Amino acid sequence: MNLDKIKEIFKDYSPKPIGVEKCFSVLISLIQKDNSLHLLYELRSKTLERQPGEVSFPGGEIEANETPKNAAIRESCEELNLQPDNIEILGAGDYLLTPFNYLIYSYVGFLNTNVNTIKPNEEVEELFTVPLEYLLSHEPLVHNTYLTNETDEGFPYDLIPNGKDYNWRVGKYPVYFYVYEDRIVWGITARLTYEFIKKLRH
Repeated sequence: MNLDKIKEIFKDYSPKPIGVEKCFSVLISLIQKDNSLHLLYELRSKTLERQPGEVSFPGGEIEANETPKNAAIRESCEELNLQPDNIEILGAGDYLLTPFNYLIYSYVGFLNTNVNTIKPNEEVEELFTVPLEYLLSHEPLVHNTYLTNETDEGFPYDLIPNGKDYNWRVGKYPVYFYVYEDRIVWGITARLTYEFIKKLRH
């Protein structure tokens, strides 16, 4: 390996997060209902392998050679049985790197359709909406989980300072909850909701 080879490797390299196992993209979906803006949420089918029976935004895993934006549109069209023309992308939201090595992109979009006419596919058990004004006027509940260090068998403590007494850092991971009528939006979906709402307030 020589310097010219290293230059060649890095001259057009696009940095990416280390350790990411999977990338997803979701659509923070605005829709007009009862003369006001709402956010649309999905109740995922209980038969799904990943997060069955949980509340989410439309979205899913990014495929090879697909941009996060295109993935958000494609997945939303598939899950909601919409056409790309029904989705107006307003811009990119924040992305989240979870402690579980998942990278989740978000996009803000307006669904140009009547919520009552949406017939989701088999991945979605039910759709519901929450008024934007409710989210703007109600703070979520926030509780923390703590990520501690548990080593695997045979971990070489003799190779690190202080061995088994090494002062590992403990990570704090906030978990958000929105309660609206009989609906609970929590976890990553609530976190993305909160970050979206925070921007509207500023």
